[in-house]
Amino acid sequence: MSQSLVKNYLHIVFSTKHRVHLIHPPIESELHAYLGGICKNLECHPIKIGGYTDHIHILCMLSKKIRLMDLIEEVKSHSSKWMKTKGDEYKNFYWQDGYGAFSVNPSEVDIVINYITNQKKHHDKKTFQDEYRGILNKYKVEFDERYVWD
Repeated sequence: MSQSLVKNYLHIVFSTKHRVHLIHPPIESELHAYLGGICKNLECHPIKIGGYTDHIHILCMLSKKIRLMDLIEEVKSHSSKWMKTKGDEYKNFYWQDGYGAFSVNPSEVDIVINYITNQKKHHDKKTFQDEYRGILNKYKVEFDERYVWD
């Protein structure tokens, strides 16, 4: 085969360090746009970016030109530096060290878009920790609670 054809939908999730609630309007929409710009610059087409006050969800296409860990590193490091420029209240802004990244079946992309769109409503009833445990269980990811939240 002479042509490389790739279509990998990814749902990426990560939180602020210690799940500190720092992502509020108006910085929220600016941050989402900034994250989308980073993805776009890396040729990882952003489809939907959202989240809540303590975490982010990114649905994007993983480019065949970049490794997942490099995408995550670029997104988190650049956006963290950017957040620190947004005022004194963000001077100690950090993302958690870890992340979750899950492949999405093309037939379920609209479901994930809807899920990310409705984060505020979703978190009226559920904490990030409960949400993330549910995602890990859905994807049958084995995890140790002692190491997930640092």
